[in-house]
Amino acid sequence: MPERLSIVVVEQDRERAHFIVDSLREAGDHDIAVISEPAGLARKITERNPDVVLVDIDSPSRDMLEELTLASSPLERPVAMFVGRSDDSLTKAAIEAGVSAYVVDGLRADRVKPVLDAAIARFNMFQRMRVELEATKRALEERKVIDRAKGLLMKARGMSEDQAYALLRKTAMDQGKKVADVADALVTAAGLLS
Repeated sequence: MPERLSIVVVEQDRERAHFIVDSLREAGDHDIAVISEPAGLARKITERNPDVVLVDIDSPSRDMLEELTLASSPLERPVAMFVGRSDDSLTKAAIEAGVSAYVVDGLRADRVKPVLDAAIARFNMFQRMRVELEATKRALEERKVIDRAKGLLMKARGMSEDQAYALLRKTAMDQGKKVADVADALVTAAGLLS
């Protein structure tokens, strides 16, 4: 995250919007924009491409919460929500949607900056976990394809598993490709021929 953040504040109430902006300005030199009209919210947020989205809703409904979380893209950037009231199901829906901080009845000047910092830290932690999970899934898929390709070679050429893997690795090195790519090509070709 850059030191000077671009922050979009979603707030319909003019006084509360000023309050939030003033609190953020006291916390640092940030580029702050306020969106007061919910119509076209997703497009407006996408156009600004902020580092952080801060949403203040007095009494959210489940539909409004889902719409706001989808529009603010919580998987792409930290999103902090201040709500006037909530219940367990709304809190759960917000967290499952990827909202980084969900604060009930907590919009006070001295809490805006710590909540924003917590939202950014939590978002970064989940982002690292998502990247690691994707890498693990990809490695497992590659392993499955390599195992299938070894099985095809063992059956077609009467090789041992080690010999089949050595052939895949040599072919990959000769072609400047990954073993998984060579294995995938072999499995695809075998599928076309069967």
